[in-house]
Amino acid sequence: MRSPGRPEPSRAVQRGFWRLIAEGVSTEDAAAGVGVSTPVATRWFRHAGGMSPISLDEPTGRYLSFSEREEIALLRAQGVGVREIARQIRRDPATISRELRRNAATRGGKAVYRAGVAQWKAQQAAKRPKTAKLAFNDRLREYVQQRLDGSVHRGDGTAVQGPQTGAWKGRNKPHRQERRWSTAWSPEQISHRLPMDFPDDESMRISHEAIYQALFIEGRGALKRELVACLRTGRALRVPRARTQNKPQGHVTADVVISERPADAEDRAVPGHWESQWRCQAA
Repeated sequence: MRSPGRPEPSRAVQRGFWRLIAEGVSTEDAAAGVGVSTPVATRWFRHAGGMSPISLDEPTGRYLSFSEREEIALLRAQGVGVREIARQIRRDPATISRELRRNAATRGGKAVYRAGVAQWKAQQAAKRPKTAKLAFNDRLREYVQQRLDGSVHRGDGTAVQGPQTGAWKGRNKPHRQERRWSTAWSPEQISHRLPMDFPDDESMRISHEAIYQALFIEGRGALKRELVACLRTGRALRVPRARTQNKPQGHVTADVVISERPADAEDRAVPGHWESQWRCQAA
């Protein structure tokens, strides 16, 4: 296996980052929380489209953790033998021997055990890439794409009307009136329609989350990237729901309510309060 140069942070660090993102923490604060730089965290967020590309479940104790690999590296640097290392971290000696043999760094031509490189090698070996369903099922991909961009036609060429959407009122954001989502289907609508159109074909099934992943996560593939413009939000990144709930709903907060203004604003003792009081009286 080729040398990774500087290995990426461990999966434990990445899981911690995505847990913070799911809680509504900003990308910068989540990066500081797990000890990675903001550019690295921003790249993670954008490449994954705001969706976690890895499982957030903790791995079982069957496999060595990054902290255990750090202990192995420290003990190995001190010249401790394999059996003594196994006794101290409570692992089988065969596990330690296999770890030192498989995951040692060999860039300098000599096997040297480093925790970061060992973790990267273990993660690469554990990968089981699974081809996305939309990537190998051409019929399903065509069905999804046609409904996402609202270009469904019958055999005679007439357009098939998609699900009814609410009337456009043109408030605040008139540029959204031209978006294609006014005639397109949402991933949820597509997912629920498939069993009705193909009741006996189990291959024509896909969840709405899988459709979102194919659109948002870089490298997940199959769907055209520009189809994100057909989504209701029109965003190319998913914004965690908890993050949106953290945003203030209005501009008036408790510290700017007129009824809570200080007493010196009432008697106009401070020149800076004259104009604001005049406006309040005029209103």
